[in-house]
Amino acid sequence: MTDLTRSTDNDLAAFALTLITSRQNILPKRLAAPGPSDAQVNDMFLAAASAPDHGMVMPWRFVLVPSSRRAVLADAFGLALAERDASATPEQIEQAREKAFRAPFLALAIARLGPSEPDIAPLERMVSVGAAIQNFLLCAHSMGFGSSLTSGQAMHSAALRQLFALTEGEQAVCCINVGTVIKRKPARLRPDVAAFVSSL
Repeated sequence: MTDLTRSTDNDLAAFALTLITSRQNILPKRLAAPGPSDAQVNDMFLAAASAPDHGMVMPWRFVLVPSSRRAVLADAFGLALAERDASATPEQIEQAREKAFRAPFLALAIARLGPSEPDIAPLERMVSVGAAIQNFLLCAHSMGFGSSLTSGQAMHSAALRQLFALTEGEQAVCCINVGTVIKRKPARLRPDVAAFVSSL
C-alpha cells in the first residue's frame, strides 16, 4: 500500500465517521422545501440497495408519496386514529391528518417478511431493512438535507395497509421524511462505547 493510498483510505474513514456521527433526526415540521431532486432521490435509493442482504431476497420496498397524494395519506392517518380510538375528537383527527403534509419528501418503508427463497429469518431481514433505511438517511445527510423517521400505531392500521396495498407478510415500518433544515436542535450526546460493548 502506497502512502497516497493509505492517506486516501484514512480520509475516507474520517469522512465516513464524521458523516455517521453528525447525522441528526430532524422533526418533519422542521423540514422545508427545497427537497431532494429526482436524481438525488435515485442516489439515496441506490445507497439503500447497498445494505447487507443475505440471500439477496430484497426484504424491503419503498413507496413514494408525492405532494399530489398527501391528501389520501392524510385520510388514512385520520381513519387510523378513528379506527383505534372511537372517542378521538375532530381536532385530534385533524392533527393526525396534518402529519402527511410536513416534509417535502416522504416515502413509506415496508418490510417484506413473508415466505422467501432462500428462507431467511424475519429478524435477519429486519436488520437488512434497517440498514437500507440508514443508508438512505446517510446519503441524504451527505447531500446537506435533514431527515427523520416517523412511525406510530398508524403503521399497523387497516387504512394504511389498504392504501399501500400491503400483502401478506408485509409490514409498514416507518415514513422517511427529507427536506431542508429550517431549525436544528443541539446535538445529542452519544453513549460511551464501553456502555454497550463487552468481551466474551
